[in-house]
Amino acid sequence: MLDTAANRPALPPEIARRRTFAIISHPDAGKTTLTEKFLLYGGAIQMAGQVRAKGEARRTRSDFMQMEKDRGISVSASAMSFDFKTFRFNLVDTPGHSDFSEDTYRTLTAVDAAIMVIDGAKGVESQTRKLFEVCRLRDLPILTFCNKMDRESRDTFDIIDEIQEMLAIDVTPASWPIGMGREFLGCYDMLNDRLELMDRADRNRVAETIKIKGLDDPLLEKHVPEILLEQLREEVEMARELLPALDPQSVLEGHMTPIWFGSAINSFGVKELMDGIATYGPEPQPQSAEPRQISPEETTVSGFVFKVQANMDPKHRDRVAFVRLASGHFIRGMKLTHVRSKKPMAITNPVMFLASDRELAEEAWAGDIIGIPNHGQLRIGDTLTEGEALRVTGIPSFAPELLQGVRATDPMKAKHLEKALMQFAEEGAAKVFKPAIGSGFIVGVVGALQFEVLASRIELEYGIPVRFEQSQFTSARWVSGDKQAVEKFTNANKQHIAHDHDGDIVYLTRLQWDIDRIERDFPDVTLSATKEMMV
Repeated sequence: MLDTAANRPALPPEIARRRTFAIISHPDAGKTTLTEKFLLYGGAIQMAGQVRAKGEARRTRSDFMQMEKDRGISVSASAMSFDFKTFRFNLVDTPGHSDFSEDTYRTLTAVDAAIMVIDGAKGVESQTRKLFEVCRLRDLPILTFCNKMDRESRDTFDIIDEIQEMLAIDVTPASWPIGMGREFLGCYDMLNDRLELMDRADRNRVAETIKIKGLDDPLLEKHVPEILLEQLREEVEMARELLPALDPQSVLEGHMTPIWFGSAINSFGVKELMDGIATYGPEPQPQSAEPRQISPEETTVSGFVFKVQANMDPKHRDRVAFVRLASGHFIRGMKLTHVRSKKPMAITNPVMFLASDRELAEEAWAGDIIGIPNHGQLRIGDTLTEGEALRVTGIPSFAPELLQGVRATDPMKAKHLEKALMQFAEEGAAKVFKPAIGSGFIVGVVGALQFEVLASRIELEYGIPVRFEQSQFTSARWVSGDKQAVEKFTNANKQHIAHDHDGDIVYLTRLQWDIDRIERDFPDVTLSATKEMMV
């Protein structure tokens, strides 16, 4: 396998067979369907249900919140593990809806690669670009899957050009589509000189593969109509001349993306993509941390929390912290140190997620994602180690773009509301600010749909009907600087000051003018739009 640093030791075989990746896309590009087919091929589920299928039995396995099932969208990122050939895939499904981008950004800190799904008719859309930028910041290797080729789609060269221009990355075709829309027959596998034919009759069947010796093989004429065959030979020849050849090292460095064409709903092209992840995807990578980097081959166990999900099981007030293991071999019952509080935690009932089922994880290796049920000790950004004081860095918290006040419709339940809000704040579902003057709370989110999700979850999970009200504030900034300067600043701006759930000082603003004024009048104070999720 390929290694980013030539001098790094080889990984233990158990770790080297791990592939941890996320799927990123614009809403409706077919990401959830692709996730389903991965699970189907990995043997994790027997039948892939459509996202909006009939009856409980065929709900999508990766969407578990009531709202996700009602709307047919993925709201929270879920993690799933399954085996494929000799590899262990850890797939983190991210919300495609742009209102949940922060959850997605954090998810991308926990994976080693990303699969970008684009719609053959629409090409690169706005949300895809945003997510791609985050991958670029982290130098994540990206593999591309162009979906929905069984519908009318754009010219193959156009799609490739658009990716190259808009995302400034080299694109190399791993497969080439034959026909499109109703005429779509399948693909020519450019890496292995094979013909892949799609079966339209059975959507859950693996496509048949016909081995051929290149494009001049007479066998081709039996399966591909003459017009399409001529077009295929011409296009593949052009592609081989005009587009760069696949360079595995360049893929690992994030400069090149191989592209596969297919139709996830027809189970076509998915297996080739999975082979691609196994062959060209990175093994577990080192994690940046303070005071030193963590390497996956280290024998001591370490991991970090990138997501907290409260009330996954509504019958129990449980909270599961999703932990990405950064190094070592974890065994159930181990004692790990919670670096922020310096306290040891015995991890007795860690879970692994296999599609919609969870089972106890007896062991896990670097690269795996485990869920640790806890009662609020673990927060996003926390690091767990076997005693060494390491802190994984680079897990961002963004300033919310929308702020609203929140009140319980029943004043007797105000205390319970505070508890519920704190829980959502720790989960990272929203920012909760307690203004220095006056009662009540101000809730900040990245997208408007999150207010709806919060209101429905507070009512469902805590039995508290709430109403959100317009707030005079439009954004929030974290305040830092010399202690005296900050004190002077807070005293002068009391009506704008609040504290977040960590107790950090926040300056609530109405206009950009407020921020400019502070920068002018209080040069020793820094206002920042992001906060590292740290101790």
